[in-house]
Amino acid sequence: MSKVENNVVDRFNEIYDATNQKALAFIAAKCGNMSDMQDILQETYMELYSVLSSKGVDYIENDEAFVINIAKQKIYKHYTIAQRFKSDLSLSVVINEEETNIFETELEELTLEDEICNSQLVDEIERYIAKKPQDIRRIFFLRFSLDRSIEEIATLMSLKPSSVKNKLYRTINEIRSYYSQRGEAI
Repeated sequence: MSKVENNVVDRFNEIYDATNQKALAFIAAKCGNMSDMQDILQETYMELYSVLSSKGVDYIENDEAFVINIAKQKIYKHYTIAQRFKSDLSLSVVINEEETNIFETELEELTLEDEICNSQLVDEIERYIAKKPQDIRRIFFLRFSLDRSIEEIATLMSLKPSSVKNKLYRTINEIRSYYSQRGEAI
């Protein structure tokens, strides 16, 4: 192993030892399925090693903040946008003439057709939001992609929390209305 590779490995081990427990706690708190936790942790540290290899061992200024930021990105990438929508936008399907929230349905009960329909619905909703003004797109991105609270979004965008809520919930109601008119439950 060359001296540069040794430096990368040594720096990686140093960061890993200092941040592993906090990163694991963060991932455990944020991941939707505990069985995904180890995969996300591994992906986080693989990305860290890649950054150290490509950018150099002196690239990272704050080890913990850097690792947590990578973990956030890996968590958001790991889970679909549909799971982030579920807290504010109830997606429903009709089963035996009875409306059921798809997130309350056991995963084993969902068929490939259900997954395709859900994926198509998420894509349609993303396209619908993409046509909205920039501020609404930012609010949806911050809320559902970065899991920011209303208050955090308001601070980041220099808006009142009530303004953020109004834009968010008005758009959610528009989406519900749009799909209701199409005869689809959402």
